[in-house]
Amino acid sequence: MRICFISRRFFPTVSGMSVYAINLIRELTALGHDVTMISQYRTDEKGKAIYGGGPPPDVDGVRVIGLESKGEQSSGDFERDIDEMVDVAAQEHREQGPFDVVHAQYGYPTGLAALMAAEQLGVPSVVSIQGGDGHWVGDCCSTHREAMLAVLSHADALLIGARSFANEVTERLGTPPERFTIVPGAVDVDRFHPPEDREPGDLQEPPVFLYHGRIDARKGALDTLDAFRALLDEGHDARLRMSGIGPDADAAREKIDALGLSSHAEMTGAADYADAPAVYREADVFLSPTYAEGFSNTILEAMATGLPVVSCRAVGVVDCLTGGEDALLTEPGDTGALAEAMQRLLTDEAVRRRLARAALAEARTDYAWSTRAEQIAALYAELKGTAPDTSWTAPAMPPDDCRFRDEPALL
Repeated sequence: MRICFISRRFFPTVSGMSVYAINLIRELTALGHDVTMISQYRTDEKGKAIYGGGPPPDVDGVRVIGLESKGEQSSGDFERDIDEMVDVAAQEHREQGPFDVVHAQYGYPTGLAALMAAEQLGVPSVVSIQGGDGHWVGDCCSTHREAMLAVLSHADALLIGARSFANEVTERLGTPPERFTIVPGAVDVDRFHPPEDREPGDLQEPPVFLYHGRIDARKGALDTLDAFRALLDEGHDARLRMSGIGPDADAAREKIDALGLSSHAEMTGAADYADAPAVYREADVFLSPTYAEGFSNTILEAMATGLPVVSCRAVGVVDCLTGGEDALLTEPGDTGALAEAMQRLLTDEAVRRRLARAALAEARTDYAWSTRAEQIAALYAELKGTAPDTSWTAPAMPPDDCRFRDEPALL
């Protein structure tokens, strides 16, 4: 099949969407499909500071087209960039051969672009709801709410990573639960695996806690620092490594200084996806005290590396982790409980090893990328040849007062 895949973020942008995209398009190509990826990217300093940015790299066997988000980064003009995505998809359809399906990551702006492109090309659309689009896009302004409702009601298939996440979108925007096809996240277990010279649950001296991902208060980055300070105050010797960039990186640096953590905590900046396996293998315990996820790539990567995990009873987490079975879970924002969980994994070897081994086995058996790609390809096959839903109305543009128009990189 000919697939037009429209990506909100792709490498060198540091994002779970980048990881999802590279693994999916590689697997689809391996299955024999013809994939064209249209990827947005930013070049401005503000956008790059939060996520990284720049034109996407080539991918073997995939036609990659990068589109600089000029409207978004200059004035929050998402609509200008949507029009360009649609125009490029139509041009590729005419000049390179007709697509069978258009698949977008993220509900807005790429999901709306997919809906528009599908209508113009006469092919079905698939949209993956993957994070902030399900958590908060649509609460920002009436225009983006209308756009999300159009996507959620009229995309020919909606993919989402977790039932708890689907329930949140249903509660927030009224989408019928049956509209969603649950396709959980996945991890490349060939790349992410335990170090050969250590057993799951081993500790270095001193032990190393790892926070890897977007440095964002919504991901629990600042809570991590408070909990780590409490751990040290209990007399434990440990190190904290914070790997990543994000909107709260400066706030995290300031907090490290304010809490007197500079001799025990370090921020290592962005890590290329190629280097990420080593980042996990150099740590002992993984921390993800997030407030909400679509489905966490970093948790799966930590599980596959054999790290015991401390996370939260949060949307998108409770679908892959069970407290006491394959992780320790606390309530989002409860830094005291987070510190206690961290302490328990330092002091209770039996629990630490049991959780690490259970998580590793689960990652290997339940979250292989080949299985996920086959699920998605089967959905494409069901939709192939069907007419797109065109019974939707475009939202009024431009948006009314919207916080993402002022801070578009956060969308």
